[in-house]
Amino acid sequence: MENRELAILLSGRGSNFVAIYEAIRRGDLDAKICCVISNVADAAGLTRANEFGLTALSIPSRGIERTEYDRMLVTALRSFDPALVCLAGFMRILSPEFLKEYPGRVLNIHPALLPSFPGLHAQKQALEYGVKISGCTVHLADEGVDTGPILLQRAVEVLEGDTEETLSARILEQEHQIYWRAIALMLAKVNSRVNGRPAR
Repeated sequence: MENRELAILLSGRGSNFVAIYEAIRRGDLDAKICCVISNVADAAGLTRANEFGLTALSIPSRGIERTEYDRMLVTALRSFDPALVCLAGFMRILSPEFLKEYPGRVLNIHPALLPSFPGLHAQKQALEYGVKISGCTVHLADEGVDTGPILLQRAVEVLEGDTEETLSARILEQEHQIYWRAIALMLAKVNSRVNGRPAR
């Protein structure tokens, strides 16, 4: 039996979460969102999840040590048994303990062509450096900051006069196009391992 359940972790508006949800609704992505969890109680992404009729959980992280918080996350996720954990603007670095629970099954999206410009304010970094091409990357999360294996990338031209806001907006459009495609690739790999057949 194939597991095509996705757990979404977010901290804010969740626009990548909405793009994943819409890809599923269109039939472009064969998956199901089993839960949406936020470490911010009033995150707009949780409101959207409730509007979509999805299971939405708030597990606030303020004042909680990182490993302890991740144990709380793992406990919450175990009942859903997700095939993949998809970070959609989840503004926390996951602990080794969390990553060991879902080895090779935690995806993240970053608004730069990694390994260039990891961490916060990637678009600002790109503009300050003067690159002519930026973009976005879907990668597997590891113990570093945006250092895990790359799954998919999409390039975005940096235009004359671009600001952090205008470049961010164009990169975000491409994020919405590649994240669900990377999820489809990973679901095929995860389920091929479980079923003992080679991934195509």
